[in-house]
Amino acid sequence: MPENEPWEYTLYIPNGPRAVTISRRTLRLILTMHGLLRLVDTAELLATELVSNAVRHTKGPAGLRVRWSAGVLRIGAWDTDPAPPESSAPLEQVVDLEEGRGLALVRACADLWGWQPLSREGNRGKYVWCDLVAA
Repeated sequence: MPENEPWEYTLYIPNGPRAVTISRRTLRLILTMHGLLRLVDTAELLATELVSNAVRHTKGPAGLRVRWSAGVLRIGAWDTDPAPPESSAPLEQVVDLEEGRGLALVRACADLWGWQPLSREGNRGKYVWCDLVAA
């Protein structure tokens, strides 16, 4: 597939101990099949943090969405908790902590990140995303 054609994948994830591993391996396969090997390592790190937060802080299902368009890879995770993601300290301040590094890593590695509340069919939640620009 040519790199300039847009595409999107969504993986619905039950809240369980294998959610992060399945998401990371699925993302690696998607990027490999689309010839985006140069983005795999950083994308895996970002997806791991986003999905990990989604399943750790909620009890419901989660999802991973991966989209490529105009040279930008967007990785996002949705979950059933409508509360905004907790803002964390800069990466330099949380590097030695066991927890609380997720969004700091996302901020440090992504070109852009954000979140938005979701409401669909009476269900509430949020979508946290980040972008990697392919240079």
